[in-house]
Amino acid sequence: MNSTRRAFLGTSLGAAAAVALGSGPAAAAAAGRRGCRRIPPSGIGMHLYTMRTPLAADFAGTLERLAAIGYATVGVSGRHGNSPSAIRRMLDRVRLRAVLEHVGYDTVTGAGLPQALEDVHTLGGRWIVVPSLPGALHSPAGYREVARQFNRAGLAARESGLKLLYHNHGGDHEVVDGVSLYDILLAETDPELVGFELDVYWAAKGGSSAPGDLFVRHPGRFPALHVKDMAPDGDFADVGSGVLDFPAMFDTARQGGVRQWLVEHDAPADPFASARASYRYLSRLRY
Repeated sequence: MNSTRRAFLGTSLGAAAAVALGSGPAAAAAAGRRGCRRIPPSGIGMHLYTMRTPLAADFAGTLERLAAIGYATVGVSGRHGNSPSAIRRMLDRVRLRAVLEHVGYDTVTGAGLPQALEDVHTLGGRWIVVPSLPGALHSPAGYREVARQFNRAGLAARESGLKLLYHNHGGDHEVVDGVSLYDILLAETDPELVGFELDVYWAAKGGSSAPGDLFVRHPGRFPALHVKDMAPDGDFADVGSGVLDFPAMFDTARQGGVRQWLVEHDAPADPFASARASYRYLSRLRY
């Protein structure tokens, strides 16, 4: 584990054994240095992959319950048979706002891009996000090709009034042949054309890209986050209940250009309970 990641996780992992008063061990560890900044209410959203099971059963009802919890925005990830215009109507009805949609790499780099951009506009979003890369590209040469493709697609997105973002997973932070794959994307994409939706769980778990450090080294490149917590055993956790030190991480979020904090839990036992707990933590957080 490198020194950057040790600095990021050290306090949090040590705090996992502490007694938390309602907001998780990492929050308890951070309480002594809590500041006065807060996430703006308009910036707290839900990435809808978390809610995929209830969405499949009742899309409109799920959105209504998220709005009642307090969420202001959503990231769309799967339409469950609904058209973009139908989803937009459901969102407008409960005063939620879609800020982005996840769209596959092959679509973004192929002939489907114009329609995908139009769909994001219909949803009311500002970002089109590639959620992952094909395994065949998992090499420095592959990521350099991805960077070239992203610059091309990013230009088309800008011309349509949107911006292209990339969402990371753990493998993106691997060091291959002495180079961090994620660093290739950061270095070889045009900041004017390509940004990043940083999944803070995978950045921390990947080991080479501590979020707070990325915000400083690459200012303005991270307009959206996936806020996902890590259990002491490395599994997923509701935001605020795990070991990640969010106050320390968010201390440099403004430098990173963060505008949206989108909650995500990949496998919640109870999606609505998870949504409530995560919203409660983020809405009360001071850093």
